[in-house]
Amino acid sequence: MTFDLSSAPIVRLAWERGLGLPTDSLVMGADRTRITHPVDGGGLTFIRLWDQAILTGPAAVLHAVAAYSDDQLSDHAVMLRLTRDFGGRGHGTQTLYYADDLAVHQPAGTVTLSHGNPEAVALQALCPPDDVNDAGIGMLEHKFTLMGAPGSEEQDAYDAGPVASSAYAQYQGLLATMGTLVAPTHRRQGLGLLATNIAAHEALAEGLIVQWQADVNNAAAHALAISAGFSVAGLKTSVSL
Repeated sequence: MTFDLSSAPIVRLAWERGLGLPTDSLVMGADRTRITHPVDGGGLTFIRLWDQAILTGPAAVLHAVAAYSDDQLSDHAVMLRLTRDFGGRGHGTQTLYYADDLAVHQPAGTVTLSHGNPEAVALQALCPPDDVNDAGIGMLEHKFTLMGAPGSEEQDAYDAGPVASSAYAQYQGLLATMGTLVAPTHRRQGLGLLATNIAAHEALAEGLIVQWQADVNNAAAHALAISAGFSVAGLKTSVSL
């Protein structure tokens, strides 16, 4: 695994800012009891980040779920049941992974990369909608799309079309939230790992810590995260209201 816990305060700071928590409440928290913070509108979000739990949402909803344990709030089905009277709509539970350094995965041959959006869109059109939604590359700014097979001439690679894409977007100027998508006919060939490695190293070169989120039921995304060298840090369960 390639995450040094000395980088954990940076991750905590990013979430502290992103969740609108009081300054230093997450970064400097000492007793590690659950942080509960009311926010207007939006939804209910429960996050476990190493030894810290954070719960945010409208005050009325927070009051309704206050008696439930961290383990219960980690369960998406429980969160849906608890927010039924508030119109809860689920977004699932994602495992959170981080990396602040990664080994370089060298391709078998030269690779042709596209940084354009049209190639990423073309790849999404080749994939099942659920895979596209899980990867979320359409919402991530910096895209790295592999064209054709490694070792192909550039024109041949573009003629073959996109085979895999990994992308990231900055979160609070500290993290790079990532996603990877591979064309169904090109899976299990190491192309997702190659694309992920390329995008992750670009993010690391920008001074960002890389964040990977994978639905707890997405075995392929978890396998890719582990293969790439990411370290598990927690989970996130959320519902919109």
